[in-house]
Amino acid sequence: MPIPEDVTGDEIDKDVRQELQSLPKTLAEDVAKNLVMVARLIDEDPEGAYGYAKVALRLASRVAAVREAAGFAAYANQKYSEALAEFRAARRMTGTVDLWPLMADCERGLGRPEKALDMAGAPEVHKLDKAGQVEMRLVAAGARRDMGQLDAAIVTLQSPELASNAIQPWTARLRYAYADALLAAGRESEAREWFAKAVESDKDGSTDASDRLAELDGVEFVDVLGDEDETPDASEKE
Repeated sequence: MPIPEDVTGDEIDKDVRQELQSLPKTLAEDVAKNLVMVARLIDEDPEGAYGYAKVALRLASRVAAVREAAGFAAYANQKYSEALAEFRAARRMTGTVDLWPLMADCERGLGRPEKALDMAGAPEVHKLDKAGQVEMRLVAAGARRDMGQLDAAIVTLQSPELASNAIQPWTARLRYAYADALLAAGRESEAREWFAKAVESDKDGSTDASDRLAELDGVEFVDVLGDEDETPDASEKE
């Protein structure tokens, strides 16, 4: 796949660059460039990112960072079985538990919410950092919803992190998930309150909390720019 001229491979994280030092120099550069393209495209063009990930995987399947990138690209394309396999491979290579919540979410994607819940209660969760533990809580709540256990999903999300007034990278998503679960359970007033709190903490627009809040408030947005100028012509004025 073509690599844009502005991509040098130096854009990758220093830890990934260190991993690639085990490869011959030219090969390491090629892999790095493909990994840069994965990171660049994964949000806006996940299919394109997946293509570059497959190239990197073909070139350096024994590098953990490559297996992880391939997992993320497959995950972004809802190829959950493939993503799970790549995440497992990366975990075996590194021995870390960072990917545990994503692996559990892949189980959800494969229609196995019970397995995701088992993973949420595993010892590995205690080894996660705070962000990872919050992510695991979100996955567990999603699994409960998959199983039709709305009340249990709501309880799962109730935590010190949810109650805290401090704004963390995960705050908006946690509040949003809680609001959405409340709404699904028919608790509209409480849902509105938490969608509003999600809006307050969502500085980068990572959720559509503002749209959901407006919808609850009965606000409709009209695209005035989409209407043609209907100024009457001279013949209509006469």
